[in-house]
Amino acid sequence: MKQTYNCQIGIAPISWVNDDIPGLGDHYTQDQVLQEMAELGYVSTEMGRLFMQDPPRLKAKLEQYGIRLASKFVGTLFSDPDRLDSELHAFAQWVAYLNEMGSKHVIACEMGGSMHWDPRRAPGEKTVEKLTEAGWASLAEGLHRAAKLCQEQGMRLVYHYHAGTVVETAAEVDRLMELTDPALVHLLYDTGHALYGGYDPLQLLDKYAERIAYVHVKDVRAEVLQQVRQEQLDFRSAVLRGLFTVPGDGCIDFAPIFRKLKEMHYDGWIIVEAEQDPAIAHPYTYAQKAKAYLDATIEAVYRTGQEREAGT
Repeated sequence: MKQTYNCQIGIAPISWVNDDIPGLGDHYTQDQVLQEMAELGYVSTEMGRLFMQDPPRLKAKLEQYGIRLASKFVGTLFSDPDRLDSELHAFAQWVAYLNEMGSKHVIACEMGGSMHWDPRRAPGEKTVEKLTEAGWASLAEGLHRAAKLCQEQGMRLVYHYHAGTVVETAAEVDRLMELTDPALVHLLYDTGHALYGGYDPLQLLDKYAERIAYVHVKDVRAEVLQQVRQEQLDFRSAVLRGLFTVPGDGCIDFAPIFRKLKEMHYDGWIIVEAEQDPAIAHPYTYAQKAKAYLDATIEAVYRTGQEREAGT
């Protein structure tokens, strides 16, 4: 399909095997997931727990299906000054791994104070422990140092604001952007997590267009989001309730988002990442819906742009 910009559409394996909620999708195999991705026309994926971690073997497996590894989500504890050096050492190992895999981006997300992923907190935490001033300063320092590790390998660090973490709300996203160097810390633009955190997705895209270097597209079911807010559900409960879905199946209007991406001449990865219970939302069916919707939306944006240029 002819397009106005060279967008590269991939899909994360989390639709099949959930990394945040153990047990969801465990019956899926690496080969089945990759075969279904390729069959539907996706050209990339992200590292998930079902994939082997040995680079030569994983490279061969991905090449078998014509799939590239776009990146990997790396959780950090940079906000803890006492752990900063050890966290950077661990981060450097993932940078080396992704570089060997041919990836050009490393996804960073701060887990310190998060409701589910901070190993220092008790199991079952249902609230986010907000960062202190010292925590924000340490996080910014860690991201700058981590980004330099990426740059040394010709890679970019992209920060993933995320529900249930200390960079979740619109104010927190803005603060992180203010505290970090645009030349070092880029932004992973995630439509679903933007809306969850109270940021209009298009407004966020407009505001930080120059810092966005990677895109996750997911949709949100408005009625479930309302329930999540009213009942103050934690992130995992929200996912199981059906908060997220694939583009075109929720309340987000993606047409203006893709028009803006076209205007930006964005030519990076666009990754479908819609966490759902695979027993309820059949992964292949929803991945197929997403691909059809994205192809149609991009085609419409292209056609409208051509018509405007032609003056028709």
